[in-house]
Amino acid sequence: MIFRQIVHEDLGCASYLVGDEGAGVAAVVDPKLDVEEYLALARYMGVRIAHVLETHNHADHVSGHGRLAAATGATIHVHRDAAPDYEHEPFDDGWELELGSVRVRALHTPGHRPEHTAFALVETARGPEPWAVLTGDTLFVGDVARPDLAIEKEDGARAMFRSLHGTLLTLPDSCEVWPGHLGGSLCGGPGMDMKVSSTIAYERAHNPLLSERDEDRFVALATGTLAPQPPNFRAIVERNRGPLTHAVPAVVALTPHALEQAVAGGALVVDVRTDREFDEAHVPGAVCNPAVRAGFGTKLAWVAERGRELVLVGRDEDDARRAAQLAAAVGIVSVAGVLAGGMTSWRHERRPTASLRRIDVATLHAELDGMQVLDVRERADWEAGHVPGALHTAYHDLGELPAGLDPARPVATICASGQRSAIAASLLARLGVAEPVHVADGGVGTWRDHGWPLETFPAPTPSR
Repeated sequence: MIFRQIVHEDLGCASYLVGDEGAGVAAVVDPKLDVEEYLALARYMGVRIAHVLETHNHADHVSGHGRLAAATGATIHVHRDAAPDYEHEPFDDGWELELGSVRVRALHTPGHRPEHTAFALVETARGPEPWAVLTGDTLFVGDVARPDLAIEKEDGARAMFRSLHGTLLTLPDSCEVWPGHLGGSLCGGPGMDMKVSSTIAYERAHNPLLSERDEDRFVALATGTLAPQPPNFRAIVERNRGPLTHAVPAVVALTPHALEQAVAGGALVVDVRTDREFDEAHVPGAVCNPAVRAGFGTKLAWVAERGRELVLVGRDEDDARRAAQLAAAVGIVSVAGVLAGGMTSWRHERRPTASLRRIDVATLHAELDGMQVLDVRERADWEAGHVPGALHTAYHDLGELPAGLDPARPVATICASGQRSAIAASLLARLGVAEPVHVADGGVGTWRDHGWPLETFPAPTPSR
């Protein structure tokens, strides 16, 4: 039997190559947009990719099913309720696909989306019981999927509860759990683990949401800590449901002069280098979004206005082109170009640069009396504990200057680690703040670890 997990590290998406080497046939489950890795694996193992299986219409990344089908002639299979606008073979609950001695069995598990289906894997040469289940976006390691990206969140959570307890948790304890996402994906919650797999028994014993057997309490837990819905998820779903696409748009290399012309025409410059490099020197007006850290595409979707052209700036041209591929994976194809030669070419021509002041948490504490502090984490995090006096606006909501901030005074942006605060500081510069200050190499947790006081919201009532 052939079984390989392939992970898109930026998005935390997992896909799978499953097949039988003896029979020379394989299937890919939930392919990512960049399909070359599947083709290389198939060549290496001497199998033909004859089938593409989708667990559902994905909302967080663009599927590679069209490109893979064009490259291999494979048949695409998806649950009947998905109703896509492309040639496919629909299946229903209980459908089975034979790949030599490997049998793939469809387990309809609605909740994340109505069409969602998990796939149980049976190796018939060894026994009739499933040895693994590809749980897609229903059960993760340490968590369950969010229920609010297709239907009303409570309806989704109730369907999820029944899919978990009525289907997945009836599988053998020894059955391995291979999810569609790892920790950090927007399709799950804060409990998602970075481990690549688990077992039914382990999840039953240690996954907090699975221990809740009351449906109403499960619904309250599953819907109580949902992160904001990503801005482009509906567009990604429609693209994945729509006619098959086979090509990724070409990205043009722009000279510094052409970049200036693109900006004059309304394009947004996104700097994909590290935040330290950005703080030292960047194209004036650029937004910082490092592509060297996971979540680049997800964060880009928040700061990129739909329909507005983007120009990507990296350390060199290849750096920016890799970022363009990550952008395409989340449906952002409005990249007008990349800076030829990277930031080096801009500085070589002695073009103007801007910089941001970069401080650590200890410096923020020492200078707090002279600083305005903007906490750019999610609101629930800010309410649980923030630097005294800090205002709150999540980084992805900085479309205008937050109320209460004086743009003429220094504003220090802070998050949990220094990543979101880097984006936020660059956005404040675009909004006219005279001295944005990037709190880097730590955040609110670092403040807490030093023993310095935190405020909560609502503020506790003073005792009398």
